[in-house]
Amino acid sequence: MAVRELTIEKVQEATDTTTEDGVVYKLVLYNDDVNTFDWVIESLMKVCDHTQEQADQCAHIVHYKGKCTVKLGSLDYLLPRRRALEERTLSAIIES
Repeated sequence: MAVRELTIEKVQEATDTTTEDGVVYKLVLYNDDVNTFDWVIESLMKVCDHTQEQADQCAHIVHYKGKCTVKLGSLDYLLPRRRALEERTLSAIIES
């Protein structure tokens, strides 16, 4: 899957996850100097239901750009995923 296709999927996902108040929140993963690529990829696959390819692309974006939006949705949907990433020692926040 090309980066362009991944971007199109994210836009479609955003329209599918609009909340009651019309706000779509973003789960943003930040780079760190502790976790390995393999651990980040495994975590994104398990916690965010990414495919291997999506997780790999996000891990590289985080590494080179410092952060990456890894999931879109409501606060109720994203909060447990943020907690799960943090339990795996990854740095993540939710933005509106």
